[in-house]
Amino acid sequence: MAPKEKAEELVLKYLRIDNNTKEWFNTHIAKQCALIAIAEILENYYKNHFQTGKKIDYWNEVKEEINAL
Repeated sequence: MAPKEKAEELVLKYLRIDNNTKEWFNTHIAKQCALIAIAEILENYYKNHFQTGKKIDYWNEVKEEINAL
């Protein structure tokens, strides 16, 4: 999946509070939640050193795309 598509997918997941309600999060809050998730992924990669290069680059690109939304 392209970084832009992944960014949109993550933000949309955080827009919905609960699938059984009609309540929605503010877009800014949804973006912040998605960025927190990306930070956790990157921190895990850096701590464990088991994924480098392209994986880290991919998640950094997703992070940039979230910020651009």
